[in-house]
Amino acid sequence: MPLTTVFSSNRTRLVTLVIWIAIVAGACGSDTNTSSTATEPLPSPSNPKTITLVTHESFALSQDLLAAFTAQTGITVELLTSGDAGTALNQSILSAGNPLGDVIFGIDNTFMSRALDADILDAYDSPLLAEIPDEFKLDETNRLLPVSVGDVCLNYDVGFFADSGVAPPQSLADLTDPALKDLLVVQNPATSSPGLAFLLASIAEFGFDGGYTWKNYWADLRANGVRVSPGWTEAYYGDFTWAGGGDRPIVVSYASSPPAEVFFAEPPPTEAPTAVVEASCFRQQEFVGILTGTTETAAAEMFIDFLLGVEAQNDIPWNMFVFPVNINATPPPEFVEFSLIPANPLSLPSVAIESSREGWIEDWTDIVVR
Repeated sequence: MPLTTVFSSNRTRLVTLVIWIAIVAGACGSDTNTSSTATEPLPSPSNPKTITLVTHESFALSQDLLAAFTAQTGITVELLTSGDAGTALNQSILSAGNPLGDVIFGIDNTFMSRALDADILDAYDSPLLAEIPDEFKLDETNRLLPVSVGDVCLNYDVGFFADSGVAPPQSLADLTDPALKDLLVVQNPATSSPGLAFLLASIAEFGFDGGYTWKNYWADLRANGVRVSPGWTEAYYGDFTWAGGGDRPIVVSYASSPPAEVFFAEPPPTEAPTAVVEASCFRQQEFVGILTGTTETAAAEMFIDFLLGVEAQNDIPWNMFVFPVNINATPPPEFVEFSLIPANPLSLPSVAIESSREGWIEDWTDIVVR
């Protein structure tokens, strides 16, 4: 099924996304840097190069595909994983001018402005951008190029709730119910991109002012026993009852986590063992960019072209469990079948995230963990 069919056949599914993307596009600058490959010897099997990809622990592509890329280009890609995407970005900012690697993948729309403001990325006008719909191009300077799109959502352990007789949550507000006390684990928004996305979802849902705001909501979550983990890996594979054998049957994860549980099970079940709370979902895009200071610009650009190309884009769903953005990519039918695509995901304008994110995180910290 083509990407346009999955995300665009019913255009109302993307109305909110398009609105805040339009705001970002108007706010971004238009200056771009020209490619430097003309003055560099191009990598090739006879002129091999090695580049380092700074990324999060969830980055994955098929080994055969990466091996074919190396055979064709002479470029070997070494991974430097730094836990969550937020951690990878923070480490890259701290090493500005002396980058940890050549390319960074995993910066998302919630952390995008932090990366751009830190000026740690070089622009690259990849020819593959012609195959990506404009609604996914959030940075007009092309320092961050879109790779994938998905939704951060509450997930819950279906079996736990079936056995306990407690009703699973159907909304964000349900998490404050005493019946769900001590059942939720979230990620710290200061260090985790899904954690930040969930915080933004609560702000979009409950607002900043009025009688009951997002601050009241998080105070109620704390009173109801919410647990905070540093990142997604610790929460999902540590605290979550289904995947980690922990004691929390509700976790902040992704809309595509249920198909992942089906895909990796032996034998695959006919129904996913985890489920998504659709009303909790916040749309998330991930980007790739060239780290300023790399000495391997040509190889970095070739890797980005590879990552945006159809072969790698088709490889993304069953490896990173998000949707590709190349219009010519074809997500596997089974992936589409078990993935929830929220009709009306929660969102906030990127300009609002940019201006208020740090203050929101500080307020959240005061309320929840101090």
